[in-house]
Amino acid sequence: MAPSNLDNTARVLPDVANEPRAALAGALDWVGMGEIEMPVTLVGDGGRQSTAAARVNAFVNLAQPDVRGIHMSRLYLHVDKLLSSEPATPTSLRRLLKEFLDSHAGLSDRAMVSLRFEHLVRRPALASDNSGWKAYPVTITAVMDRGHFAVELGLSVAYSSTCPCSAALARQLIQEQFEADFAAGKPLDRDAVLAWLGTEQGIRATPHSQRSHAEVKLRLVPSFQDFPVIDAIDRIEAALKTPVQTAVKRVDEQAFALLNGQNLMFCEDAARRIKAALQDDERISDFWLRASHLESLHPHDAVAVATKGVAGGYSALPEGLAPR
Repeated sequence: MAPSNLDNTARVLPDVANEPRAALAGALDWVGMGEIEMPVTLVGDGGRQSTAAARVNAFVNLAQPDVRGIHMSRLYLHVDKLLSSEPATPTSLRRLLKEFLDSHAGLSDRAMVSLRFEHLVRRPALASDNSGWKAYPVTITAVMDRGHFAVELGLSVAYSSTCPCSAALARQLIQEQFEADFAAGKPLDRDAVLAWLGTEQGIRATPHSQRSHAEVKLRLVPSFQDFPVIDAIDRIEAALKTPVQTAVKRVDEQAFALLNGQNLMFCEDAARRIKAALQDDERISDFWLRASHLESLHPHDAVAVATKGVAGGYSALPEGLAPR
């Protein structure tokens, strides 16, 4: 049988990306592959492992202005080898970035990888015996910049927020309705008042509440050996006290209404609660957070942003764009 024309063992394939000079010279900040489909495994409490479908970005810089391109297939193969065989940890991602740079020796001195996925967690109901799944968006970003390694964990947590101002205004209207329905100077009938409180007339107004989002970026101390995804989420939810629920029976809905009534908060309150919960965590060298309340009162959001306040750390800009 005649050899196939695609038999690469007998042919040398052209590599125009490896041409000695680019048509237009210039160094590039980042070059690589975006939205690579890969599995990612994390190690959680008690050593339990969970795997999710991730989108991966893998980049190096092109420091040589006359070189036309990098070896993108090498980046893919390094990512595939690591994420297909072991959990993602700060240590494994540091090793991955070193492999990026070793495979681009003489071309690059900076490397970056980011993983974006949803982390599924089963959560119990507030009062009933039910439970359900919640998906938390997670982003992990690691950078090796001229020998300096940094790793960031990004999280998003959904919660409910009830406006304190709206609650005060609603209480005033209820007081006014009570004054109208129960005239001054007349004896109060306890049973009549109790029945009145159970009517729509008794609850004349209700405060507005809305689904809200806490977006957090955590600069981790690289010496720790795992990503504290669930622990960080638990800290944030415990601080806010009103995380959105999954399986909900009427008894759970009532418990949720009670939590909202006991935890009235502006976006400023939410941001301060999260900041206090993260401030003293020894695994976190810096953080940026944004509390966004998707207002039901108007079509724009109420937003508060906070950082840990580390010198040279995260910018306090609303998007937390980059270190200062």
